Amino acid sequence: MKTKASKYGLGLDFGTNSVRALLVELRTGRETATAVHPFRTGREGIILDRSDPNLARQNPADYLSGTIACVRAALAKARKADKSFNPARVVGIGIDTTGSTPLPVDRQGVPLAFRKEFKRNPNAQAWLWKDHTGHAEAARITELAARTHPEYLAKCGGTYSSEWFFSKILHCLNKDPRVFEAAWSWVECCDYIPGVLTGTGRPETLKRGCCAAGHKAMFNDGWGGLPSKGFLSELDPKLGELRDRLYDKTYTADVPAGALTAEWAGKLGLMAGTPVAVGAFDAHLGAVGAGVAPGTLVKIIGTSTCDITIWPADLALADVPGLCGIVDGSVLPGYFGLEAGQSAVGDIFNWFVNLIAPGGKKEGSHEALSRKAARLKPGQSGLLALDWNNGNRTILVDQRLTGLLLGQTLHTTPEEIYRALVEATAFGALTIINRFEEYGVKVDRLVNCGGIAEKNPFLMQLYADVLGREMTIARSSQTCALGAAVAGAVAAGPERGGFAGFVEGQAAVCGIKPKIYRPDSGRHKVYLEIYRLYRRLHDAFGTKSWTGNLHKTMKDLLALRDVQRSEAAR
Repeated sequence: MKTKASKYGLGLDFGTNSVRALLVELRTGRETATAVHPFRTGREGIILDRSDPNLARQNPADYLSGTIACVRAALAKARKADKSFNPARVVGIGIDTTGSTPLPVDRQGVPLAFRKEFKRNPNAQAWLWKDHTGHAEAARITELAARTHPEYLAKCGGTYSSEWFFSKILHCLNKDPRVFEAAWSWVECCDYIPGVLTGTGRPETLKRGCCAAGHKAMFNDGWGGLPSKGFLSELDPKLGELRDRLYDKTYTADVPAGALTAEWAGKLGLMAGTPVAVGAFDAHLGAVGAGVAPGTLVKIIGTSTCDITIWPADLALADVPGLCGIVDGSVLPGYFGLEAGQSAVGDIFNWFVNLIAPGGKKEGSHEALSRKAARLKPGQSGLLALDWNNGNRTILVDQRLTGLLLGQTLHTTPEEIYRALVEATAFGALTIINRFEEYGVKVDRLVNCGGIAEKNPFLMQLYADVLGREMTIARSSQTCALGAAVAGAVAAGPERGGFAGFVEGQAAVCGIKPKIYRPDSGRHKVYLEIYRLYRRLHDAFGTKSWTGNLHKTMKDLLALRDVQRSEAAR
């Protein structure tokens, strides 16, 4: 009996430093081939400015060259792994990117960065998610919305962030009017890439994803889409004029953005006409690839974290303060996508290892510090940190907050500091989960993904102990690209060999690894004591309403330290 030829989905994952292509066999979920191509411009793909630590941009030319390189490399690997592989069996393409990462484009949808006069102007490049130059503009947007349109803020946690769409555009208008005037429109990276591949990139024909629009641009059908022209005009009349050149409709990631053009099919080595799904953010499709479902919180742990869960769209849901958005269809159609996260996690550990560099390359490596830190008991160091080295994304939504390390003595060791930094990120994660559950969004299961989750057992066990919950890890090492591949296959539909919907796709390709990190009840009890002190610092430095007294904090840390050291000496 002749077996049915395998069909494949192709996921393209555009991260902070590189682009990845993943080919997935749809019937079995086998990840046939993957390839990564680093972005070439700037420092590890990021355009920086020594005079402004808030600036972070990318060259959109890197997106296009990286797409060609990694897709061709993945196809070559697939042919090597399976002699019967044929690119014609790739039924759909899905795309995820960082966000909010908007870029200014001309009337044809071509980035201004491609023009000679703007080639070296960072304001004409893509404004990477981690760019915080618009913090003053974000504060203005928040103040105006709170006063005139509180509904705009209700669906994005109560505060508009400097990481988001309109903050960046308004800052460009204030900082570089020449670039703003030259731009016909602004396009999120996750919308730009599908538009290029399908030849639909002109602003009036481009299908914009509800994921980016809802979470970062205050788009909601309840008030007619984007914020009103009057609201944007009050910020600046030119911003109000821009609204007419943006969009009024958005789409979920199961909808085709279009079909692969003959030109791009030739560049990539694929078949013209292959469906390309509407784009979404990496964390949201990463949640799809990790098996997100109601009651499941997916933590994508990397340089920063994104926490994603979903809620049935037909059930009542409270507005949750401090979230990065409650958006219908942003993760799975028929569900509200709920996003939270931390602006820095792995970046904090890298800062300590790469810039502070305790003990040199050997003794100061992540591996060495993790090994030594794992030997310590909770509270034994007497240290407590705040995880705000790149601001706070959730629940305070304040990018002007900074990190803090409390409790240092002349005997403090590098591994003690390293453990305190890891603990701080775990406390930040616990704060997010508590906020979800405080507003009725129950978290029954945690699924983790990303390089840190897979490679750092010390961190995963510590998180389990702090959270008091089991920590599972997604089976795939590439959940974002996997989720994108599922989206591509759903956009293709069963008639082309794809999936009828996301539920079918997740059942076919998603899973978790056998290793489960389970909490130690004794350590968890101590961490609850330390967390009380963390929340004291969190509220004192992060909120205006706190009225307590920090006088006892150092003494409390010392008392706990002495108890834990006595326990360790037994």
